[in-house]
Amino acid sequence: MTQQIILLNGPSSSGKSTLARALQTLISDKCSERYEIVSIDDFLKMSPEEPIYEDDVFEISDDLCSKVQEITNAGTGVIVDHVITSERIFEHLKNHLTSSQIRLVRISCPLRLLRERELARGNRHPGSAEASEEYLFPKNGYDLTVDTGSKSPAENALLIFETFF
Repeated sequence: MTQQIILLNGPSSSGKSTLARALQTLISDKCSERYEIVSIDDFLKMSPEEPIYEDDVFEISDDLCSKVQEITNAGTGVIVDHVITSERIFEHLKNHLTSSQIRLVRISCPLRLLRERELARGNRHPGSAEASEEYLFPKNGYDLTVDTGSKSPAENALLIFETFF
């Protein structure tokens, strides 16, 4: 059976990691299916002193894709927590994850709230949230868009679950 990949794409500090955990729990509770989370944060060194550039993300794309493929090949679904900021990163992911169905979910959040969350978490370079919102790719063509500024992680997880399961 081909395992699906739910790709959460949104700016830094938009709540993707919290949403991914809520979705993982919901899928387990409702379907008794195991979905693993693969996060861009697992592959990048995050620091308030250093910004993350598009080249940094592209450099880890092979490793991230390999991890996702390893999990889906073992028969498990994957929730990918990512900040895609260019066409080349997006195309790389699509071209390397062809063995599974990718469900693309846009995570939106008001800029004011992104800035507040970034400041509160304290482990990101100032301006990362705003920059990742500005350069987020693709701009259109998502299977679903959820707003983490107006709905809770549980509400958004349920919306994703109802759409794809």
